[in-house]
Amino acid sequence: MASENPVGCVLLKEGRAKPFTKGAKPKALPEWDRDRCIKCGICYLFCPDAAITRVDEGYFDVTREFCKGCGICQQECWFGAISMAEEV
Repeated sequence: MASENPVGCVLLKEGRAKPFTKGAKPKALPEWDRDRCIKCGICYLFCPDAAITRVDEGYFDVTREFCKGCGICQQECWFGAISMAEEV
């Protein structure tokens, strides 16, 4: 069965990212274990909100204003380097 969505990580139609809304505070945000991270960028590629950016020494971090806490980055990390930490 073919998908009606084009190939890529961009949602072009509204309403596809529910139940999350822009500006909603996430319950948990990703945190990287630098000992396990190999700097592959899979988390960056799969983030639907472009909330993950490359930081010092090639590692990645989250931009809190854009992250909705969906956990896709954690699920897609091949090396288990990302955990979702509760927001305080």
